[in-house]
Amino acid sequence: MVLKLYSGARAGGGSGIVALVLAEKQIPFEHVFVDMANGAHKSPEFLAKHPFGQIPVIDDDGFILYESRAICRYLAEKYADQGTPLLPTRLEDKALFEQAASVEFANFHPQVLKVMNESFSKKRQGLPVDEAALAQIVSELSAKLDVYEVILGKQKFLAGNELTLADLFHLSSAPFLAGGGVDIMTSKGPNVTRWWNELIQRPAWIKLREEGITGTAS
Repeated sequence: MVLKLYSGARAGGGSGIVALVLAEKQIPFEHVFVDMANGAHKSPEFLAKHPFGQIPVIDDDGFILYESRAICRYLAEKYADQGTPLLPTRLEDKALFEQAASVEFANFHPQVLKVMNESFSKKRQGLPVDEAALAQIVSELSAKLDVYEVILGKQKFLAGNELTLADLFHLSSAPFLAGGGVDIMTSKGPNVTRWWNELIQRPAWIKLREEGITGTAS
């Protein structure tokens, strides 16, 4: 049975990262659209798959898994021998990957969410942006990226010189920054800019952004 991805149609958030990993790993899948606007994610049928009523979810021949980062790790490990390598195999390199993934989850992602809530989300709702609060939050994000600049000055990617999931995880939230008028990812420093441009220029990501999540990635 072909793997099923339950998600929205747009290549954003956690669903976008799962779809990107499916594409990078050349894994065939069926896209099952979850109409969240009409409450499909809160239906009894969907809650049986994800008790919190969120997306994405995968069904891999009866194996149900939710939470995008867990899904990506599962896919990268199960299909390690095909497509783009996204997880290291040597113990020390695995530890460095988990370190980089933890940095994204604990330092970068929460700060980006704060920026999104004050800028992107408010603009979408037609609410006024507190410019002073936004400036403070962006300053805090800038300080995080100062550290990224140092790390990426020593190596090509966050976990070393090879692309890993730790890099791709940033695509779940950072693209929303520009939508909120915060163009920090390409103006912070040469190392961050080089790294970020390499991520957003990956052919699989460009295709997803243009076409949305449509199905088979083989």
